[in-house]
Amino acid sequence: MAPDRPPRTETGTIAGILANLRRAPKRVRRQSREVIENAVSQLFDAAVRQPHGAPGFGEYRIDDLARLAGTTTRNVRVYRDRGLLPPPLRVGRIALYNDTHLTRLRLITSMLDRGYNIAHVREMLSAWEEGKNLGDVLGLETAIVGTWTTEKSETMPLTAAQRLINDDKAFDRLERLQVIRIDGDQATLTRPKLIEAFNEIRGYGVSMDKLIDLHEQIVPLIDQISELLVRAGAEHVAHRIKPREALPADTEIAQLITMLVRLRTQAVASVTATLASSIESTIESLVSSILADYLEGAPDADAG
Repeated sequence: MAPDRPPRTETGTIAGILANLRRAPKRVRRQSREVIENAVSQLFDAAVRQPHGAPGFGEYRIDDLARLAGTTTRNVRVYRDRGLLPPPLRVGRIALYNDTHLTRLRLITSMLDRGYNIAHVREMLSAWEEGKNLGDVLGLETAIVGTWTTEKSETMPLTAAQRLINDDKAFDRLERLQVIRIDGDQATLTRPKLIEAFNEIRGYGVSMDKLIDLHEQIVPLIDQISELLVRAGAEHVAHRIKPREALPADTEIAQLITMLVRLRTQAVASVTATLASSIESTIESLVSSILADYLEGAPDADAG
């Protein structure tokens, strides 16, 4: 008699994956972690592929793509027609762009701003795609990760900001935290990306109060990480620039400033990668536990 094997489910919709799990024999579900690990992997694959047309989910209409890249829809069409941007995904009559398009568009805009023409941009993008290092010459990392100020504030009518939050108590808390600043009948969002993230997660049923609570708990921890990273750069600078001693040559000072700027870029990249890895691991453990309970409570397929 052939040994029981975990069911081989096709990667598809989340509902389909859960249905396949329910059909698995209970003795297989209980005895093999491979069932749960396989299901976790498939669930995350399905969630990533699940289409979502709203900006911030990695799929953008041309207006949103142009706005995020700081250019115009006309320019997007020109770059696409000249082969600088790959064609978008067509869903009926709608053209959808993704984060790859956004990154590439920012690179194109950055290079054109530096005085390169379309032909040069095409050549340099081709070289970049072939793995050649253009970062030192063009500062492509700036085009990708943004300017020194990660977020630019957004000012809007006070009534529009109140509608955006749609929660008087939460609005007052965000004002006290200076995430929102009010000047007469105008409101400035100092952290528009944070508010955008809050609204997205709130769409899943998490209250705005809970999200603000989390923000208040997380900020001090982030500040501690920032202090550790910046202190490392400061200690390096202190070895080179000492009080009451002659300053180093201009070129050396320029190198120190460049190092601090690069420290910011690399610190953000490394902390982001570490945090993402930790969150992924924690979420996978949580989903594994949920699935284990789900399978334990599901009726035995053999009983039918």
